[in-house]
Amino acid sequence: MAKKKALGRGLSAVISEVEQAYDNNFNDNSDLVVELDIDLIKPNPLQPRKNFNESTLLELSSSIKEHGILQPILVYEDDNEYFLIAGERRLRASKLANLNTIKAIIVDIKLERLRELALIENIQREDLNPIDLALSYDALIKDYNITQDELASKLQKSRTQITNTLSLLRLPKEAQKLLINGKISQGHAKVLVNLNNDDFNIALNSILGQKLSVRETENLVKTIKTKTIKPNKNDIALNDDLHKIVNIFQNIQVDAKVSNNSIVLKFKNREKIDRFLQILSNLKD
Repeated sequence: MAKKKALGRGLSAVISEVEQAYDNNFNDNSDLVVELDIDLIKPNPLQPRKNFNESTLLELSSSIKEHGILQPILVYEDDNEYFLIAGERRLRASKLANLNTIKAIIVDIKLERLRELALIENIQREDLNPIDLALSYDALIKDYNITQDELASKLQKSRTQITNTLSLLRLPKEAQKLLINGKISQGHAKVLVNLNNDDFNIALNSILGQKLSVRETENLVKTIKTKTIKPNKNDIALNDDLHKIVNIFQNIQVDAKVSNNSIVLKFKNREKIDRFLQILSNLKD
């Protein structure tokens, strides 16, 4: 069995540096926060986040123009170049705001830990969309060969939250895009995730066309799952034969009914069972 990597080993020291900078209100006098030339910062090639909402980036850019960067980005230095670890939205928005420099914390970090840091930083952000969050969870589980329970413990999340988020990756790509773009909610997606293709398409089109709430979607899915399927001719013939047999049982005062092409017998007490067995024995003789 593959040896598990130690998830988060040394990560607390890095997070501690960030928290200390936050506690210092990012004062220019802080030895943790520096002002870097924005053009010197290279993107993190291991950034797990794939989707950035353009409208929210523009809003963040406007805020940065007015108030400046309130949270420094996290970078590491290599051969006089700086590579982004965390804060890609802030970096992108700062470029949109035409800033020449940006506040940053330079961290002494090994290259192999970049992915871990980017994943953890993404997971901790409230604005991460559910699909990117699910991808981050999935990457940590696979990279570190850990269980969902172990991941939940490390991230201080509930196992249910981890499981429900990971289940979103079973959605078709088209539905994942709708979730990313806010066309459907995570509540809608949770209801849709276990439907087969035909039922999924019916439910999804109803959500979009009729603007169904999550509760209305749940009711719709219940209706879809319990819909009556028209039987074929063989099923009809079998059903007729079963009802004839049921009539025979009822004539000897045995509670019987047809259910899903089967005959169900019910006995109120032991006396009824003994009587039924005696009748069967007499028929055999």
